[in-house]
Amino acid sequence: MIEVNLLPGGRKRSGGRGFSLTLPKFGGAGSMPDGYILFFVAAAIGGIAYMALTFLGVRAGHEELQVRLEEERQDSIRFAAIIEQTNRLTARGDSIAQRVAIIQEIDADRYVWAHLLDEIAAAVPDYTWLREVIYAAGDPLQVRINGRAGSIYAITNFMRRLEASRFLRAVTMESTQQGPSESNPSDLVYIFELLVTYEPPSMDEMETVPLFETETMSAQSAAPGVGGS
Repeated sequence: MIEVNLLPGGRKRSGGRGFSLTLPKFGGAGSMPDGYILFFVAAAIGGIAYMALTFLGVRAGHEELQVRLEEERQDSIRFAAIIEQTNRLTARGDSIAQRVAIIQEIDADRYVWAHLLDEIAAAVPDYTWLREVIYAAGDPLQVRINGRAGSIYAITNFMRRLEASRFLRAVTMESTQQGPSESNPSDLVYIFELLVTYEPPSMDEMETVPLFETETMSAQSAAPGVGGS
């Protein structure tokens, strides 16, 4: 049997088996002062409270880090989708730019033969007839001009006019000989063959005209004046 003596200075009753638990007496002779005991108790309580607050703070910080980590993960997923979409748009833009460059290159050569034939036709002098204008070489573009002329002076005049064109250069005589005229075999004409190189001038020398100049002028003339009533 266990007996607990709660009275200071109490004695254990005789008889019976077991042991008794006696609370320490404060302030007795040879015992620790009460102030130290209270200090140690308060320190223990403070330490326990500090550890509890520290644990709660660490737990709250861990939860906050988990929330921020989840937010960063969501942002990373969103930014990855945006980057992927941007890369697709960039690739599509590069493809479109490449196609536009090809179209512009094709479009730039669309009027080459039109300019070439126009310049040759404008340079033909009197008493000169052309039989054919054929392709001779490329890069740069060269053509052969076969024709008939009434005199050497007409051929020379024709070559000088070709050289004066801004689209033509390096006009050379390939061959020339006399032969009967097709309309009158008794008349002799000069059969010639010229080699001409096509070279467009720079954009600074080109004169451009707006495609919708007529429509623009009509719209301006139809619009009321600023000072009109």
